Amino acid sequence: MAAQEAVDTVRDREIGVEQEHLDQVYRRLEEKIHEAEFLMHDAAQKGHVGTPGALAERDAQVFRAGVHLNRLNNEFEDFLFGRIDLLYGKDGKKGPDGAYTSVEPAEDAIRTDGAQQYADIGETLHIGRIGVLDADYAPLVIDWRAPAAAPFYRSTPVDPGRVVRRRVIRSKGRKVLGVEDDLMRPELKATLDGQELPVIGDGALMAALGQARGHTMRDIVASIQAEQDLVIRAPAASVTYVEGGPGTGKTAVALHRAAYLLYQDRRRYSGGILIVSPTPLLVSYTEGVLPSLGEEGQVAIRALGSLVDGVEADAYDEPAVARVKGSSRMLAVLRKAARGALETPAPKAPARAAGDQLAFGDEDEAPAASAGTPTLLRVVAFGRRLELGADELRRIRQNVLSGTAPVNLLRPRARRLLLDALYAKSGAAGRHSDPELAAELRSSFDEDVSTEDSFLGFLDAWWPELTPRGVLDAMADERRLGRWARRVLNPGEVRRLARSLRRPGLSVHDVALLDELATLLGAPAKPRKKREYDPLDQLTGLEELMPVREETQRERAERLAAERTEYAHVIVDEAQDLTPMQWRMVGRRGRHATWTVVGDPAQSSWSDPDEAAAARDEALGTRPRRRFELTVNYRNPAEIAELAAKVLALAMPGKESPRAVRSTGVVPRFVPVAERTGLAETVRLAAERLLSEVEGTVGVVVAMDRRAEAARWLDGLGDRVVALGSLEAKGLEYDATVVVSPAEIADESPAGLRVLYVALTRSTQALTVVSGERDLPDEDGVPDLLRD
Repeated sequence: MAAQEAVDTVRDREIGVEQEHLDQVYRRLEEKIHEAEFLMHDAAQKGHVGTPGALAERDAQVFRAGVHLNRLNNEFEDFLFGRIDLLYGKDGKKGPDGAYTSVEPAEDAIRTDGAQQYADIGETLHIGRIGVLDADYAPLVIDWRAPAAAPFYRSTPVDPGRVVRRRVIRSKGRKVLGVEDDLMRPELKATLDGQELPVIGDGALMAALGQARGHTMRDIVASIQAEQDLVIRAPAASVTYVEGGPGTGKTAVALHRAAYLLYQDRRRYSGGILIVSPTPLLVSYTEGVLPSLGEEGQVAIRALGSLVDGVEADAYDEPAVARVKGSSRMLAVLRKAARGALETPAPKAPARAAGDQLAFGDEDEAPAASAGTPTLLRVVAFGRRLELGADELRRIRQNVLSGTAPVNLLRPRARRLLLDALYAKSGAAGRHSDPELAAELRSSFDEDVSTEDSFLGFLDAWWPELTPRGVLDAMADERRLGRWARRVLNPGEVRRLARSLRRPGLSVHDVALLDELATLLGAPAKPRKKREYDPLDQLTGLEELMPVREETQRERAERLAAERTEYAHVIVDEAQDLTPMQWRMVGRRGRHATWTVVGDPAQSSWSDPDEAAAARDEALGTRPRRRFELTVNYRNPAEIAELAAKVLALAMPGKESPRAVRSTGVVPRFVPVAERTGLAETVRLAAERLLSEVEGTVGVVVAMDRRAEAARWLDGLGDRVVALGSLEAKGLEYDATVVVSPAEIADESPAGLRVLYVALTRSTQALTVVSGERDLPDEDGVPDLLRD
C-alpha cells in the first residue's frame, strides 16, 4: 500500500510538472495570437497611403498574417503529446528550432562508479503539433516533423542515441490527464536538476529490473529490449508476424513499429497506416499509447466493429451464432443472398384470380414498390402494347446474373436486355435493310420506351438498387435464408442465424457480413452533383484580400479517413481472434499494403484456428513472411503466470508460456461462493477487498452472458472497478482482477479454455478467483480446472 501510494504521489507530481509546462505554452500561444492580430490590423492601415505599392504590400501582409493566425487558432487545442529527456551531445550546436543537433551523446556524458552508471540530463524537448519558441527563442515545443523530434519516434532500447526517457503525454484541451514513460536506458541512473529522473508506468518496472543487483534480471531486461527492437525495426517490404504470450508487449511493439515506419519513410506511408484492434476497449487503450500517430489522418485506429464507414457495433453474438457468421461458409450464403434479394416477396394479400400477375404499365393498377417483384411488364411503343411475362422476365434475369459482376453494376445490362426483348416483340427489327436506318429506328425505340414512367417504375421495382443492410435484413426471413443456405448451413444454424438478424442493432460479426455484401453488390456510379451558381464567383481578387481558412488537423484527418479505402501498411492486433470473414474484411483494406500481424495462438477465441489461418493467408497473399517471437512476460508476477500456465497446458498441450520477470510473493486468492451470500455478494466483496489493496484499477471478468448482471453487482463501487466479458478482456490489463467461475468461461465456447487463459493473465499485481458449484472447488476453494 505504501509503495503504491508513493507511486501515485510521483505520478501526480509528474502530471503537475507537465501541466505547468503546458500552461506556459498556452500563455506563449496567446501572445503569438495577439501578435498576429496586431500585424493584421497594422497591415490594414497601410492601405490608407493610397499608392499601388502600399496596397499590394498591405494585401500580402494581411494574407500572411491571416494564415498565421488561422494556423495558431486551429492548432490551439490538444497539440502537446510527447517529451524526450536527452544526454549531453558531442557538440553544442543548435538547429533553427532551438534544439541541439547532436545525435550521439558526449563521450563523458555517462559516468561509471563500480557496477552503476550515472548521467545528467542535458536537454529536455516537448513534442507537439507545431513548434513554439519562448521570448528568448528557446524551444517550448518542437514540431513533430522537425529533425529534433526524430528521436521520439526512432529511439529504441538497443539504439537509444541520446534519449534516456521517452514520455507520452495525454491531454484534453488545456488539461494534462496522464503520462506514460518508456526507458531507453533502464540500466542508467539519470538525474534532472539534481533529482533522480522519475519514471511512470511500465517504464518504472523496467527501471527497477534494470537496476536490480542480480545478473539474471539484467539479462532478462536485455532480452526484452533486443527482441522488441528487432520487431520495431524490421524491414516493411513483407509481412512481419509477431507472436507472443500475455504481457510480452505485443501491442506496444506494434504501435512503436507504426511510428518508426511512418517516420522512416513518410512519403511511402502517406497512403495511411491502419491499426485494427478486436474491441473498442482496446482501441481506447491504443489511442492513449501513441496519440501522435493520428497526425494528418495518416494512421487510423479501428475496432473490428467500426471498420466499415458509418457502422458502429460493439454487441456480441452468442458463440454458436458467432461461429456461423464468422465461418468462410457464409461467403456462399451471401453470394446467393446478394442475387436472391432482387426477388422481393409480395406481402400476404387476398388471393388473386387465376392468371393475375403483378404488372407495371396499367395506369389504373400500377402496384406500389412494396407489393413485391413485378412479374409482368407492359409498355406502349410504335402504337402497340408490348408485354413481357413472368417466364420471359425470369430468363432475362438469369441471363443478366450469369456474369460475376456486382449486382448493382448489372442494372445497365438488365435494362439493355429488357429493351432487346421488347424491341424483338415490336417486330420493328426487320423493317429496314439499311443498317443506318435500322440503328436510327432502334435508338428511337430505346429512347421512347426507356423514358416512359411505366418502364422506369418497373425497372426500379424489378432490379432495385440493393444495400448491404437491406440484404442482411432480408436474410432475417428464415424461409428465404433457408433457400440461400441450402447445403451450406444445417436447419439449426439457419434458425439461429435468422433469429439473430431479427434483433435490433448490429453485432461485431455482422460488420464483416456487411462489408462482404458491399463488395458483392457494388455501388452504382453516382451522377455528378451540379455546382450551384455563386454570385461571388463573379468577383476576383478575394483570395488576396481575405485570409484563407486552413483545415484543422482534425478536419484533415477526418477528410482523409473518409476518402481512404485502402492503406499502405496494416497492423492487426490480437490477430488470433479474427474470424475468416473478418480476415476478408481487413484484407480488402490492405491489398497493396505491407503488414504487421500480432497475435498468440494460445489466446485465440475462434473455434477453428486452421480455417482462420487459411483466410489470413489468403488476405496476406504471396508476400514473404518474417516471423518473430516475444518470450518475456513483464505484466504478470510469477505467481499469477504459474497459475495461468496450468490452463495453458489444458488448452494447448506442449505450448510454452512466456517467462515472468518478477515475483511479488502475493499468491492468487481462491474464494468459493458461500450459500448464505450467493454469487453476486461474493464477487462484490472480492472486488471491494482488491480495491482496498491496490490503488489502481480492478477488472471483474465473467462469462459473456453475465456482463450486464456483473455490472449490477458492482454498482456503486466507483470508476476504478469495471465488469467485462471474457472476450472483452483481450489485450487489456488491470492492477488486480477477479475471475468469476472459470468453468463458465471455459464452457461457453469450444475455445473456452484459451479464453480462460486470457482472463487469468490480465493482472499486474493481484488475482482473485471466485468459484461456484460448476467449478467443483476443493476445501481451499481452488476450482477443478486450476488444480495440479
